[in-house]
Amino acid sequence: MTEAVRIGRHPSAEPDLQELVGLVALGDEEAFARLYDSVASPVLGVVVAVLRDRAQSEEVAQEVLVEVWRTAPRFRSDRGTAINWILTLAHRRAVDRVRSVDAAAARDHRAALLARLPEYDEVAEYVEARLEREQVRRCLRTLTEVQHQAVTLAYYRGLTHREVAEALAVPLGTVKTRLRDGLIRLRDCLGVTA
Repeated sequence: MTEAVRIGRHPSAEPDLQELVGLVALGDEEAFARLYDSVASPVLGVVVAVLRDRAQSEEVAQEVLVEVWRTAPRFRSDRGTAINWILTLAHRRAVDRVRSVDAAAARDHRAALLARLPEYDEVAEYVEARLEREQVRRCLRTLTEVQHQAVTLAYYRGLTHREVAEALAVPLGTVKTRLRDGLIRLRDCLGVTA
């Protein structure tokens, strides 16, 4: 009878991952070091397959192994093997990183687009202001000469009613009447509703 020849390590040299996770759940640092040595390569392999970036993959693999240390008490052997649990954690963490990077890129893209847009449409703003000025000029031409003088002095030169009265050499009451009548005519011409 010939005995089978085994190449590589003897199967009994492989650590029992279920047992190691149980010990890690109890806070056994030596067990964690052995578990780490046993699963670091497969964890990195899963993460690299998802991320395709070695530096990020190494970072995520470290995060996964820290998560194994923290969550070892939650491992349930009746739901699967320890290696499957660990590799599932690795895959989920790698997918989360991809989503996070994609979301950050989308946010940056939206922010860049918003930064390029003016806060308002400058051309429309200019055209609208010009049209309004032209309409006001046209309506000012509908005022009587005395109303036009009173409105121009009060609203374009910033004089008080009393100063307008002095400038035109007319009583204050007359200036107030001319301003009131002129503003009513402007309001009607501009189509402003009170």
